[in-house]
Amino acid sequence: ASRGGGRGGRGRGRRRGFGESPADGDPQDGGPSASSRAEKREPPGDPAERARGICLRLLTGTPRTRKQLADALRKREIPDDVADEVLSRFEEVGLINDSAFADAWVESRHHGRGLARRALARELRTKGVDSALIDEAVGQLDSEQEETTARELVARRLRSTRGLDRDKRIRRLASMLARKGYSEGMALRVVRQALEEEGEDTEFLDDGEGF
Repeated sequence: ASRGGGRGGRGRGRRRGFGESPADGDPQDGGPSASSRAEKREPPGDPAERARGICLRLLTGTPRTRKQLADALRKREIPDDVADEVLSRFEEVGLINDSAFADAWVESRHHGRGLARRALARELRTKGVDSALIDEAVGQLDSEQEETTARELVARRLRSTRGLDRDKRIRRLASMLARKGYSEGMALRVVRQALEEEGEDTEFLDDGEGF
């Protein structure tokens, strides 16, 4: 008998957000997962049936792009023509929808992680989403929304930088925003305004100063 009640015992953990990786690897990026282990145990059979089974199992855990599923089928040695036919059929019935995937990714990763349009576009490209769909998805966000989110990120991190000298605070906060895809100009402007509200003297800080 297994400890902790078997599968039921493991199912009571925190639910992951869209795009968040489990500890043993992100199945969206080819990491180990229950579905991939099941594929390896799958007996040979009709390639189309195998392809449908693989796709259905992968889609059970989380949405996938067509490119992600195509890569998975290629690794399982499904012929390209068979994979293309199966994937096209899945698109027809709405099981694969790269546009909806991109929209959901932007919504989740911006509000959940504070990522800016540049970082979101970069992530979607790694998922194989078409450039036109990426432009549409990141177009949900405008500069005003990005700046609002940037201010919220700085406000949450500001307290942890107190006690550091001014220049170090600027570099740390602006670098945090840069890693999330915000432009240097916006990052420095948001950080400077936040520090000014705290009483820091930032009068001679140049918006073009690197960090």
